[in-house]
Amino acid sequence: MSPDQAFELSRSLLAEPLPRRWAHSQGVAAAARRLAPILGDHADVLVTAAVLHDIGYSPTLVSTGFHPLDGARFLRAHGQAEELVVRLVANHSFALLEAEERGLRETLEAEFPLPEQGALVDALVYCDMTTTPTGEPTSHDERIAEIIGRYGPESVVGRFIRRAEPEIGRAVERTESRLTGRR
Repeated sequence: MSPDQAFELSRSLLAEPLPRRWAHSQGVAAAARRLAPILGDHADVLVTAAVLHDIGYSPTLVSTGFHPLDGARFLRAHGQAEELVVRLVANHSFALLEAEERGLRETLEAEFPLPEQGALVDALVYCDMTTTPTGEPTSHDERIAEIIGRYGPESVVGRFIRRAEPEIGRAVERTESRLTGRR
């Protein structure tokens, strides 16, 4: 699947029912495009995964209620994307920690093992966690605070994001270091 095809698929699933989620996905993809110089052959993979990362929120795809798993299952079942993209969608932004909060960690790990491409995994975390719900750039600290504020600190998402916060910070730092090293 090309980035253009991914944009169309994501638009068809998110734009009408979830316009803010669609705006966020477009912003995450824009951030991914800015990382192209450090990703080489994986630049299109990152843009594709970035624009698709939240399709599991689409009301037409919700099955488990855990959007990384629902989105990845849809992509795999319909042959919509290459396996690396599917696994990135399933594991974006430390989804294993949220899956654990939801009692789905073993399911996620079994169906969609974490990709071995650490720089690519970090890059998707960076793109997602430095983009607001409306698609604008932000810091990862502000993004985490926004998520906790939106969901509440004791919600499943609030607990997960607080657990993931140190790892998110390290992934963002590694990606920023890669960017700085390429300039």
